[in-house]
Amino acid sequence: MAEVIPFNGVLYDAPLVSQDSGADLLAPPYDIITPEFREDLYQRSPYNIVRIDFGKELPGDDNSHNRYTRAKDFLDEWLRDGVLTESQRPCFYSYEISYKIENRDKILRGFLGLVKLEELGKGNIYPHEYTHSKPKKDRLNLMRICGANISPIFSLYRSDEGKTAAVFAGAHDAPARVEARDPDGAVHRLWEVSDAKAIAVIEEELKDKAIFIADGHHRYETALAYQREMRMKEGASGSPRPYDYVMMFLANMADEGLTILPTHRLVKKIPSDALDLLSTDFRIEEMSDNFAISRAIAGQRDVYGLYTGGETWYRLSYRGEGIYGVPAALRDLDVTILHDLIFKQLLDIESVSYEMDVQKCLQAVRDSAFAAAFFLNPTRVEDVEKVALASLRMPPKSTYFYPKLMTGMVLNIFYNTITL
Repeated sequence: MAEVIPFNGVLYDAPLVSQDSGADLLAPPYDIITPEFREDLYQRSPYNIVRIDFGKELPGDDNSHNRYTRAKDFLDEWLRDGVLTESQRPCFYSYEISYKIENRDKILRGFLGLVKLEELGKGNIYPHEYTHSKPKKDRLNLMRICGANISPIFSLYRSDEGKTAAVFAGAHDAPARVEARDPDGAVHRLWEVSDAKAIAVIEEELKDKAIFIADGHHRYETALAYQREMRMKEGASGSPRPYDYVMMFLANMADEGLTILPTHRLVKKIPSDALDLLSTDFRIEEMSDNFAISRAIAGQRDVYGLYTGGETWYRLSYRGEGIYGVPAALRDLDVTILHDLIFKQLLDIESVSYEMDVQKCLQAVRDSAFAAAFFLNPTRVEDVEKVALASLRMPPKSTYFYPKLMTGMVLNIFYNTITL
């Protein structure tokens, strides 16, 4: 069973958060920060977490002086100067995000805790997507130098008990410890929960639950790699070490505040007879509805949009019932049919780029930067659970969980050797 425990998190000093806007100190996840926005975050505050989590490369950087060593220097300095302070007692951290999506107000609720590392698929922690090696190398370098989890992994569990939610609802009677507005306008709030009875209730509800990684597969695999390195370095131990755990945000799948958005595909090349090749497996409709693509395919299983330029686009409706030879949990998923049937079998497409914004996809094709754009519906959360429990993985970028967590709400430092 997965082990979830409270921890002495490191947070921005409360007076500093009240003096500076939380938005000046926190940052979105590193992998969605553009170079221009990173510069903006640098200018907002000398203490913005981006300096640690996703610092700039500078001329003259080498193996001894680089953005990773500067991250460690910032971390040590901020701890010494009291910019960052450690919670006095082990806590779970209730984390709530109020946001708007498609003109609807929603609230995502969850909490931050430490989860004991397990090899993926061999215990109760499950991935659902494949990963790329480059991000893992970057995150491992940062973890090696800083000895910390700077940003949490976004994970899910399923529970109909509601005991944890009740505990956190009571904690929200107090003012939030941290509050910040992200670039999309969502409001992020955090509360410390250190009451022993409350912690016991949370641990009890989570103890027999499977945990599904929603966003942060790279960071989890990085934590496993770091754990292996440290075990080789320090030798065997009869008790858990700090690096045997990783910081996670845990949200209940039953929470209606959870949103998954689609990530569309852009391709550089497409066969000139693509529509003929697709017609054997798909019903093809030429559409001229002012490019309301998302609305035209919404809620329909195995239905896609295709744009290759001009004033119209095509709606592709799959005629089959899944792909032969593919495991049952994957064979009828939109992303599987798109990648395994359309890209690999029918159109022989190898290189794929990703973009969430429909209008940006359309413009990229109109500008001839790409030959075609494929649009799809979001993956359902129940499909994420089904695929993960079957120990299978979807193609990269199959899910985009929204809203994104803010980096800097809480840090987990493995060994705090700084003299405060």
